Amino acid sequence: MSTSTKGPDGRPLKVRVKTARGRTTSSQKWLQRQLNDPYVVRAKREGWRSRAAFKLIEMNDKVHILKRGMRVVDLGAAPGGWSQVAAQRIGLEEGKGKIVAIDLLEMDPVPGVTFAQMDFLDEDAPRRLMEMLQGQADLVMSDMAANATGHRATDHLKIVALVELAAEFARDVLAPGGAFVAKVIQGGTEGSLLTNLKQDFAQVKHLKPAASRADSAELYVLATGFRGRARPAKDDAADEADETAAPETA
Repeated sequence: MSTSTKGPDGRPLKVRVKTARGRTTSSQKWLQRQLNDPYVVRAKREGWRSRAAFKLIEMNDKVHILKRGMRVVDLGAAPGGWSQVAAQRIGLEEGKGKIVAIDLLEMDPVPGVTFAQMDFLDEDAPRRLMEMLQGQADLVMSDMAANATGHRATDHLKIVALVELAAEFARDVLAPGGAFVAKVIQGGTEGSLLTNLKQDFAQVKHLKPAASRADSAELYVLATGFRGRARPAKDDAADEADETAAPETA
């Protein structure tokens, strides 16, 4: 499949993937990039399920997203790299905090993490999530990406739309003061996403961890200090009706 990975001095050489029957040029390039990616090598060596684990590790080292005892939701969790990192950082093995991971795909168990194979867009997903979490979340995190088409502008719009849906879900389940972190792609339209988030969060910023490939337009948006959901107008009207209702007589 590839050439030797070490030179005469024992130092690693760049792996070159040979062409093979049925292998497309794009898949060949992807495979070659994976084999030469130091984060892929480290993930295998250190027991992380994906190189994406290092993105969360690096962001957390910088801005301390994860805190001990947090209640965390991991959207699009498979294969589980972010859940692994979160479990370690919040002290899950010591009985602190709780993590609920959600994905349409199956995911091998992560010790201590509650997994639900479900669509977070389902109408009853927020209710089911909070039942599993036994309360509101302190953090909703998402490393989800929409299926790529190969057309950069289209892919950008698709992932921004996905993040907007994830942000709306976060608003339904976050406790006041909570945080939301998600993957986005630079392309121009993410400005409206940031403006929207600033309405409900005290601070919104972009992060670019070193584990994100330099040639990638990938960024992460971090929104902190959730101000809480405003109650629907119908609830306010109902309260007013209760207050003005005639008192019961004995």
